[in-house]
Amino acid sequence: MVVCGRCNGRVFVRGDLAPLHSIPCTKCGHPIIVPVMLRQFELRSIIGTGGMGTVYRAFDTTLEREVAVKMMKKDLVQDEQSTRAFFREARALAALNHTNIIHVYTFEKYDNQLYLVMELADRPSMDYRIEHESHLPELHVLDIGVKIASALDLALKHGFLHRDIKPGNILFNVDGEPKLVDFGLAGSAADGLGDEHSIMGTPYYVAPEKIKREAETFLSDMYSLAATMYQGLTGHVPFEAPTVDEVVLAHVNTPLVPPNQVLFEVTKATSDGIVRAMSKDPAERFQSYDEFIMEFTAARSKLLIQRYRGSDEAPPEQ
Repeated sequence: MVVCGRCNGRVFVRGDLAPLHSIPCTKCGHPIIVPVMLRQFELRSIIGTGGMGTVYRAFDTTLEREVAVKMMKKDLVQDEQSTRAFFREARALAALNHTNIIHVYTFEKYDNQLYLVMELADRPSMDYRIEHESHLPELHVLDIGVKIASALDLALKHGFLHRDIKPGNILFNVDGEPKLVDFGLAGSAADGLGDEHSIMGTPYYVAPEKIKREAETFLSDMYSLAATMYQGLTGHVPFEAPTVDEVVLAHVNTPLVPPNQVLFEVTKATSDGIVRAMSKDPAERFQSYDEFIMEFTAARSKLLIQRYRGSDEAPPEQ
């Protein structure tokens, strides 16, 4: 019997199932595996699968703690670009020590298999939560925005741009702390990152200057973070269109509908901050993460005051 990593149901699995080969859970359909050892790590269940590989919940039998193991697909090991991106993610994460950036413990190769061992953050991603909850509470979105902005500020101080901020790259740990993941597209802030690099990212959150192949700076990550917050607040991406090409062009040409015109309960302070951070012209955005953080911290304080005004209960301490 094997425990499913999503529904925690106990499922019978044949003893001859090949190592790391998965079958769907009979209760929820999530892929399940027979536990297998990778050096001192016992891979117990699948957390998720992406283009680069699969992330497993695992147990470090030496240090006796739960971890996440991101294993690169074997057929990508010989692909130079994919391997370079995997190395880049490992090195970027190893260089950054921040509460809201996923911590990497080790990077190794075993039996021609590249893998990262990381901090476990196995609660549903922001993307998953938006999909299943329609939209997130404003206070929660502001908390995520402020914390991820602080993480991006630290990355910038170490010379890194993330370059793919989106709800799917914000996970949560057991304590509800948001964790920024997937630095596979991370690049040096000093490079300018124009030309062929400029359109890297996810179309629904990509900054206009990247589409126009202009110089990419931290303001591009800021735009993507604000677009992520927009979706968290409203349940909708900032620009929706029938095709990806039309979505991309909308970032450049279409005026943004303020979040509080999509969902009237969003406060003006939060909505105005999102609109500014998503200005078409990078020069009109907040010119530092400190400024971004101060704006949304103030919006959060105003929201708390509004919420508790007229109530006998005092606002919680900030």
